[in-house]
Amino acid sequence: MKESYTHGHQTPVLNAHQQRTIDNSAAYLRPYLAPGMNLLDIGAGPGSITADFARLTGKVTATEIGEEELNLCKRHLLDKGLTVEQGISAKFSVENVHHLSFSDNIFDIAHAHQVIQHVSNPIQALTEMARVVRPGGYVAIRDADYESFFWFPASSKISRWRELYLQVARNNGGEPSAGRRLLSYARQAGLSGARFTTSTWTYTGEEAQQLACSWAERIEQTVLGQQIVETGLTSIQELQEVAQEWREWGSQPGALFVIPHGELLWQKP
Repeated sequence: MKESYTHGHQTPVLNAHQQRTIDNSAAYLRPYLAPGMNLLDIGAGPGSITADFARLTGKVTATEIGEEELNLCKRHLLDKGLTVEQGISAKFSVENVHHLSFSDNIFDIAHAHQVIQHVSNPIQALTEMARVVRPGGYVAIRDADYESFFWFPASSKISRWRELYLQVARNNGGEPSAGRRLLSYARQAGLSGARFTTSTWTYTGEEAQQLACSWAERIEQTVLGQQIVETGLTSIQELQEVAQEWREWGSQPGALFVIPHGELLWQKP
């Protein structure tokens, strides 16, 4: 089965991902963070959450699937002044989460945000994350659950967008509704006693409009739109109609969009 990052790394995607912080994307983990911790951030993307981790722990290792993607995180940390001179130890490594190159028991925390939904073997991924964490350390994972998204007002074209996205993501070897499956994955990986919580991203008003514009741009300007057409399930014309519907939907004063997430926290014995 083919495995790839469904969203791609074009500008509309990066603009959205750069809004992520510990507060809005890893609040469940924050109470466990402390200065001096050695934190592994898997799938760091443009590095906004990684930068927050660096400020709190002082020691991070960021990974991505390729050098080009990893450079996005490097540049962000440099732009934020998070350097050795500021007491920050930041390392960067191209990695496959199924086969991490790190030794056993070396990290205090192994973190992955919106990663497990894209991998072909989540059980192996969790097993690897657990392997590289020291006894007493934590595996921390947060993933969205696409089938649980809800919005108002109703829109048949946005429902169609989700249907097409689910198909493409699964064609790419992932599970876009990984959020609800994290506890099951943990049990299968032998991570007994894991704690499962939920949280949401909630968009109203201007934020809903920005979200709608972001998805319209992703459909029109990124590899996501190309992949959807390549499934043979739709046409360019229908995708254009879906993108336009996103914009019209987001401009409505009462627009509301909610993205539920599953969160997994496991402490290694």
